[in-house]
Amino acid sequence: MTLPARHFYCTLGLLVSAVAFAQDEEFDYFSKNRELIHNGVQAVLQCNGLFTSHRTLDQVFDQELAYLRSERFGGVVGNASEGDYRVDEANRLVTVGVATGTPVSAVFREGVGCVVSAPGQDLRQDDSLPALTLPYPRFDPAQIDWPNGDRVTVTAHPESIDQDALQAASDWAFERDTPEQDTISLLVVHKGDIVHERYATGFDQTTRTRTWSTAKSIAVTLVGMLVDSGRLQLDASLGIDWEPELLAPEADPRRAITLRHVLNMSSGLYPVDSFGMEYATGSGLAYWAGASSTEGMRHRGLVREPGSYWDYENYDTLLAVYAMKRALKTQEAYSAFPRTALFDKIGMRSTLVGMDRFGDFIFSSQVYTNARDLARFGLLYLQDGVWDGQRLLSSDWIRFVRTPAPATRAQGNFYGGQWWLVPDDVTDVPADAYSAKGNRGQYVIVVPSHELVIVRRGLDFGNQGFEPWELLREVLKAFDGATAPAP
Repeated sequence: MTLPARHFYCTLGLLVSAVAFAQDEEFDYFSKNRELIHNGVQAVLQCNGLFTSHRTLDQVFDQELAYLRSERFGGVVGNASEGDYRVDEANRLVTVGVATGTPVSAVFREGVGCVVSAPGQDLRQDDSLPALTLPYPRFDPAQIDWPNGDRVTVTAHPESIDQDALQAASDWAFERDTPEQDTISLLVVHKGDIVHERYATGFDQTTRTRTWSTAKSIAVTLVGMLVDSGRLQLDASLGIDWEPELLAPEADPRRAITLRHVLNMSSGLYPVDSFGMEYATGSGLAYWAGASSTEGMRHRGLVREPGSYWDYENYDTLLAVYAMKRALKTQEAYSAFPRTALFDKIGMRSTLVGMDRFGDFIFSSQVYTNARDLARFGLLYLQDGVWDGQRLLSSDWIRFVRTPAPATRAQGNFYGGQWWLVPDDVTDVPADAYSAKGNRGQYVIVVPSHELVIVRRGLDFGNQGFEPWELLREVLKAFDGATAPAP
C-alpha cells in the first residue's frame, strides 16, 4: 500500500523531529558559553583575590577557588604552582584558558576591582576599561573612632551580654563539621559598639572579599535614596528601553513592570538565572564572560503578570540599577554615586563596586568589601537611615524593603525588597530581623528589637546548612537581657 505523499512527509517530519529531540537531550548547545563562563569565573575570582583582596596565590587556590573543584563547576584550572592560566603582576591581569582556545581575562582597575574582558581582548593595550579615581575624604580611619573610622576603644561590655555564650556562638560559626562551610569573619555590633570581632587565619579587618548577592541590599539602598529625592518612583513604569524594540513600543506589555516589581523579584520576565542555566546564560555572561550587564536583562519577554510570581533573578536587580543610571543622567554622576551618596558618608572606605567593561555597575553581586564596612552598612539600617544626625535613607524606604513581597505570601513571606525576611515558619528568632544574603555564606543581619547587627563572611561551597537565622539564634543566647522594644 502506497501512502499519500502528504501523509508520508508528515510521518517523516514527525520521525525527524523525534530524532532531533532525542539528540537535543544529549547535546549541550550552550557548551561554549559554559566554557567561557568556567574560565571567566576563575579569572575574575583569581584576579580579585590577588589584586583587590591582596591574598597570595596559594591562599586564592586554597579558599577563594576551592568551591570550583566540585563537578558542578567543572573543576579548577591548575593550581598555585602551574596551570592553564597567566598572571601578569605588572598589569594586575589574570588570563584563564589559554590552551583551551577560550581564554578569558580580568584586569584590576582602580576603584572598581577586576573587570572581565571580551573573549580574546588584549587588556594590556586597552585603556578604555572603566575605573574610578574619585579622591577619598582626607582623614586617617585609624585615627577616627568607630563607626566612622576604625579606632575601637576596648571597654567593659555590659553585664547583660553573656560573654561565654557569645564566644560559644562564635565557635559555632567557625568550627563547622564540614569543609564546605568556611567562616572567615564574624562581627557583632550591639547598640553601635563592636562587642565581638573574629577572623580566620589569613584574614583581618582590612581584607576585602566578594559580597555576592549581599550587594543587592546595598544597591536597593542607593535606589531608595533616589526614590526619597523624587528622581525615581516606586510604582511608576521602569521606563526601560526594552529589547528588541517592538514596532509599537507603547504597546509593549513590559511597560507594566515597575520598580517595586523588580525589587520584589517579581518582574514576570522570562527566567535566565535559574532552572540549571545559571552558568550558561543570563547574568552569568555579564559576570564572567564580558557581555554587557544591561543588554541581556532588557532582552527578555514577559511570561507572567508582573508582581504575581517570585523568581530570584540577578537581572531584576540590574534593571533597578539601570533605572538608577538613567535617573542620574550622566556616566560621571552614576559612577560616583555609591561613593558620594553612601560609602563616604558612613565610612565604607574599603568597598568597591565592580563594573562591566561598558561602565555599568554589576550591583547584583560584584562588590568587594570587608566585615567592618558591612557592619557600618547594617548599622545605618539599625539607626533607621540616620548617620551622625543626618538622614540618608527614609523610614518609608526601610519599611518597604522589610515588607514581604506580595508574591511570597503563599510561601511564607520570606523576601522583601532585596532583603531576606524571617519566614513565617521560623519562630525561634525575632520576627523583626532581616538579612542581606549572598552566595558562599555572606550575611548582614539587622535585629532592631535587640539593637544588633551581625556580619558573617564566608567562603562556603554554597549556603549548605549555614542559614542566617540559625546564626542569629546562637548569637541571641548572649543577649537575653539586652532586648529593646520592637519597632
